[in-house]
Amino acid sequence: MTDLDTHYPVVVIGGGQAGLAMSAQLIKQGIDHVVLEKNTIAHSWKTQRWDAFCLVTPNWQCRLPGFPYVGGDPHGFMLRDEIVSYIEDFARHIDAPVHEGVAVTRLGPSGRGFMLETTAGEIAADRVVLAVSGYHIPKVLPFADRLDASIVQIHSSAYRNADQLPPGEILVVGSGQSGCQIAEDLHLAGRKVHLAVGSAPRCPRFYRGRDAVDWLDDLGQYDLPVDKHSLKEGVRRNANHYLTGRDGGRDIDLRKFALEGMKLYGRLKDGRGTSLQLGDDLQVNLDNADKVYNGICRLIDDHIAKNRIAAPVTPHYEPVWSPTSVPTELDLAASGITSIIWTTGFRSDWSWVDLPMFDGTGYPTHKRGITSVDGVYVVGLPWLYTWGSGRFVGIGRDTEFVADHITERLNASPVDLRQAGRSEVSQFAASGAM
Repeated sequence: MTDLDTHYPVVVIGGGQAGLAMSAQLIKQGIDHVVLEKNTIAHSWKTQRWDAFCLVTPNWQCRLPGFPYVGGDPHGFMLRDEIVSYIEDFARHIDAPVHEGVAVTRLGPSGRGFMLETTAGEIAADRVVLAVSGYHIPKVLPFADRLDASIVQIHSSAYRNADQLPPGEILVVGSGQSGCQIAEDLHLAGRKVHLAVGSAPRCPRFYRGRDAVDWLDDLGQYDLPVDKHSLKEGVRRNANHYLTGRDGGRDIDLRKFALEGMKLYGRLKDGRGTSLQLGDDLQVNLDNADKVYNGICRLIDDHIAKNRIAAPVTPHYEPVWSPTSVPTELDLAASGITSIIWTTGFRSDWSWVDLPMFDGTGYPTHKRGITSVDGVYVVGLPWLYTWGSGRFVGIGRDTEFVADHITERLNASPVDLRQAGRSEVSQFAASGAM
């Protein structure tokens, strides 16, 4: 699609699963809109995932609106190319009005609506939905540019397979989902891996006869609203639990990797040249990850006992290895390390959004995707409303809620809009979101 109008009732920015789910809900409500995607549909899935990447949640959790997974392996884990196909098939199924290759360079106010400056010209909109996630710019530690030029450095988003890296040993920095899975990918390829371990928690893959995700879904964990979580909005900063769907799914046990020759360290703190400084927190980080793992097991145990469910007994995790010493320095050259993979996440870039809708940390102020700027919405962010919000399983509910709000506002009278606006400002103030 190439021809764009100069005005739309709603513009959705982003053509990933969140933007497409939003489009599906707007189509269902009969609301004219357009989806602007600066690259291509499912771009990040195509270009920022390694060759062996697969989902960590089972296929049955893929529930885009009106388009659930219907394949023959609901308890399996789709590979990268299958995920891309699922999203592209969804776009075709709903006949989404997506314009690929159109980047929004500025979003600002204009009269009673908004003006979008794009690479295809200016577009006016009454309502705008930002479906661009919060993962915009690959992040590395600040001292990366002080390391010796002989060390090859790549971000996890650029990693594809072990063969793209030069001969030698490899340091993976970060033990979140991507870090642990990439470390495993390299380990299985026969490469010597060093892993700087952070504070990410871990989760069992299978426990008491079922995938732990199945149990957690029964427990309503993916439906838990952020305001009911013990950490409240603070949970949005938490790292995801690490496990894998590879080869049918399994735990990721860093202690087992250590027994098999992987070198584990504490958190990477600083570096210059070929010398790195590390924390002495390896034991603590491993113990805390295992504590979360066994806490999930106990949660499932309690659910089974309370509901008198027949399920096989599975022992809780017992450490198979513990560090006898924790080095706080590492010389890359002496250790034979020739490459570093930074699995240290992304930072957000909302600089193109010229609207007063962000808190002191640069995070959009919102309640269930309705931002503090009337007429602007966000979808697809982790813990937007529930744990499921950043996943295929929760995006349908979030976008339906936003679509209902948009429909209500587009059909409201000016008096109703003023009253609703005052009410929402009061709600934001009361919640501390403003």
